[in-house]
Amino acid sequence: MLNYIGHRLLQLIPLLIAISIIIFVIIQLPPGNYLTTYIQQLELSGTAVNQSEVLNLQHQYGLDQPVYVQYFIWMKNILFHWDFGNSFQWQEPVTKVIGDRIGLTMLIAIFSLIFTWVIAIPIGIYSAVRQYSIFDYIFTFIGYIGLAVPNFLIALVIVFYVFDHTGLAISGLFAPEYVGQPWSWGKIVSMLERIWVPVVIVGTAGTAGLIRTTRAMLLDELGKQYVITARAKGVAEKKLLFKYPIRLAINPLVSTIGWTLPALISGSAIVEIVLNLPTTGPVLLNALMNQDMYLAGSFLLILSVLTVIGTLISDILLAWIDPRIRFGGMEE
Repeated sequence: MLNYIGHRLLQLIPLLIAISIIIFVIIQLPPGNYLTTYIQQLELSGTAVNQSEVLNLQHQYGLDQPVYVQYFIWMKNILFHWDFGNSFQWQEPVTKVIGDRIGLTMLIAIFSLIFTWVIAIPIGIYSAVRQYSIFDYIFTFIGYIGLAVPNFLIALVIVFYVFDHTGLAISGLFAPEYVGQPWSWGKIVSMLERIWVPVVIVGTAGTAGLIRTTRAMLLDELGKQYVITARAKGVAEKKLLFKYPIRLAINPLVSTIGWTLPALISGSAIVEIVLNLPTTGPVLLNALMNQDMYLAGSFLLILSVLTVIGTLISDILLAWIDPRIRFGGMEE
């Protein structure tokens, strides 16, 4: 097992290097840069910008260097100084801009993942075991609604319904008196009182999809010959169900960890804007729109690293559940 993990870790090094290069190239592809947009804004406001000022600004932002030089400087600072560069738009280090936001985003994503698994897997198992029952039809119907309705629309409906019936504004992650304040026990309690709203909304689509996946995979296992034979020999239904079919049916679910966590983070941007959450979604959107390359590139790099780490965790869990995967990977 340790050899397998070491082998997978070695494979990640060239992969992460390639990902960082691709990300830096992508954020450089749109015509112009942040400085171009900034100069246009100055000119629209009536402020004239001469060529010497443009050159000074280019040197100040480090945009007078070739792209490959900018990349190597960026990566060197990240690897040796944990410095992701400065945000042009915020005029602050990227780590300061995304500090609390990335933590809150990760917290919502992890809670949403736990919510998804806790709700979806038992329902999926029940629907498979009680196929075509009334509750199977009900859960299937609810699952289709969850897949069809966008998360941001659910957010709008919940915010409006709660405000219309109670007069309470549930948008935001903190009560007004804690916004912009340093962390304290009261601020943590305020966050825990409100975090269930984005967790439930973000996790809705994932829950609906996971119910369908769990049901389909377990039905496939229950139809196999070893299950039929075990039933014929009189093995208790509960023992039969939990010993092999469920264990084998969750293999595909474990393999989704690699993309589920980053998908929850990147895919909830509109929900975060609707709910006015102090998370990464709105900041990432503004960074992309304003070509704030170090801020946008850092977000994309973090999401990519999360994907790689999630995939590694998935591979390790799958190798632990099914040793055939471990031995097959070592043979390759």
